Amino acid sequence: MGRCMIDDPNGLELAVEFKDYYEILGVKPEASEAEIKTAYRKLARKYHPDKNKEAGAEEKFKAANEAQEVLLDAEKRRAYDQLRAGGYRGGEQFRPPPGWGQGQGQPFDFGGDGDFSDFFESLFGGRGGQRGQPRARRGQDVQARVEIDLQTAFDGGRTRVSLHDGRGEERVLEVKIPAGIQPGQVIRLAGQGQAGSGGGPKGDLLLEVGIRDDARFKLDGRDVLHVLPLSPWEAALGATVPVPTLAGTVELRVPAGSQSGRKLRLKGRGLPGAHPGDQLVELSIRAPAADTDKQRSAWEALRKQYADYDPRR
Repeated sequence: MGRCMIDDPNGLELAVEFKDYYEILGVKPEASEAEIKTAYRKLARKYHPDKNKEAGAEEKFKAANEAQEVLLDAEKRRAYDQLRAGGYRGGEQFRPPPGWGQGQGQPFDFGGDGDFSDFFESLFGGRGGQRGQPRARRGQDVQARVEIDLQTAFDGGRTRVSLHDGRGEERVLEVKIPAGIQPGQVIRLAGQGQAGSGGGPKGDLLLEVGIRDDARFKLDGRDVLHVLPLSPWEAALGATVPVPTLAGTVELRVPAGSQSGRKLRLKGRGLPGAHPGDQLVELSIRAPAADTDKQRSAWEALRKQYADYDPRR
């Protein structure tokens, strides 16, 4: 591996390490913008310093942020791809080819959180720009979490989010929740992140959605599960019973001879979306207590009628 250098305007030589931004995000060079965003969000959630205190997590978070800053900017990505096509690999010592920055559309406008590596600075600004003139830097994105109930996830709507800055000041934002949102999805609020510097724009606020537990339903992807209690005679003889759904109560026909644990499907009654989920209704047979003589006699008569029945056989 050869040792390449970058000439500093002050006469010093500075070695920098080539960054393979595709490798950092774990995507292919032909990855789409959507794939790059998905990969970045996954890494950002995993390595964000507020959540991950392991050694090296903050560096990985910064590397992912720098990678998406380049690959989501069409001009930067085009210039970077031309450079990478020259055979450079991640970890190698690097020097921009002669004439780099001439005809490449530089200097580039800064984006991201402004905390970039020497490699980025050598290509897109900082070292390559004019000294003494601060560049506009986009403010850092801020990550937060918002908890909503399942009904709001189904219907959509609005909820309020309280944020505290480094000075302890609070600001309240009203956030639109799209119908059918799922846990772990991220809502981006443009311009609600940290302030930029040098006249740069604010960063964005990235809200990761969590859905609170619901007493009636359990969420499984876009499907919802509801446990429906039945009396022994409803299960044995069949019945039409009311069942709650996220869109209101419906009548469900329970087939005769149903057993506990059987699941009936209500098509399209789960979370909405391009492919709406279903509601699964799990039957649970509940036997009433025999508290009076008449009730005990009734159970005794039933036992005699089913003298040959053994549920454990």
